[in-house]
Formats: sequence, C-alpha cells, structure tokens
Amino acid sequence: MTYRNHKHLIAHLLFTSTKFKVTLLKSTVLAAFVVAALSVSSRAGELPEAPSSSVRIYAAMTPAMVSATAPTSAPKVQEAHRFDKKFVSLALISSGSTFADSYTTLFARENWLAHKQGVCNIEVQSAYLYGTHPTVGRAYAVASAKTAGSIFAAYYLRKHHSRFWSAPLVANSLISLEGVTQNMIACN
Repeated sequence: MTYRNHKHLIAHLLFTSTKFKVTLLKSTVLAAFVVAALSVSSRAGELPEAPSSSVRIYAAMTPAMVSATAPTSAPKVQEAHRFDKKFVSLALISSGSTFADSYTTLFARENWLAHKQGVCNIEVQSAYLYGTHPTVGRAYAVASAKTAGSIFAAYYLRKHHSRFWSAPLVANSLISLEGVTQNMIACN
C-alpha cells in the first residue's frame, strides 16, 4: 500500500466509524436547532406605532356630523425595508458560522505542519475550495466569498419580494456549522 492510500485509509476508517456517525448526527441536529432558535428570535420586526402618532379626525366634529358621515381609515402601506433586524441578524449568524468553519479548517494545516498522526492532516470535505493544506489567506478568502455571496443572494431575493429570501443565509449557516462540527471532531 502506498503512503497516499494509507492516509485515505485512516481517513476512511475515521469517518465511517459508528461513533463518528452518531456524533456527527448529534452535532448536525444541535447546529440546526441553534440556527432555528436564533432565526426565530430574529423574527421580531419593528416596534409598533405609538397611539399618539395618529391624528383624530372626529375630535372637532359635532355629534350630528359624526352620525352623518362614517369615519374611514385607509390601510397603511408599509414599505418593506431591505435591511431590518431579521436580515442583519441572519447575516451575522451566517458570516460567523462561515468564518468559524474556515478557522477550524486551518486545524488540518496545523496538524500537517506538526506531523501529527491519527488526526486529520489534509482537508477532505472541501479540498476544491481550500486545497489539501489550506493557507490562512485562502481560508479567509473562501469565507469572505461565501459570506458575500449568501448575503448578496438574500438581498437580491428580498429586493424582488421573494418569500424565500432567507434561504441562502440559512443554508450557508447550516453548511458551515456542519463543517465546524466535522473539523472539531476530526481535527482537534
């Protein structure tokens, strides 16, 4: 068996063990719960309008005038803000989890430079993005691109009044939190 195959055999044995699968499943469920809990808490919109902000039309009218005309109110048209508390909080959660994923991905490079055996020495899951031995600059460049892409996609969808505008941010958060979990289990 060549030296290269030996590394892949160790990684294969590590990632196919039952303990790893159970831990990964628990971590993924926990990460999904955290994102769901944080996104629910970020659902709060803006504060309601104060009662004193509306003008009373019928205050100066006589009782005869009030009975003759029924007061009507036009429905308020609220323009949706593209940057509200929900958008900003989801963007912060998404970018935080993405940068945490890139930070924990650097553990593989540290292990490789320290010649550690029995832990991950190469990037396996996203080698096409980070490379097999990710550098600090490349890891954070990938995190910046992923964060900017998801925020831009969410902004674009929100601008065009799509009800699925939060999907890019939530998907980026879930994928990144899964990567953090895997890196913490295998590389730490």
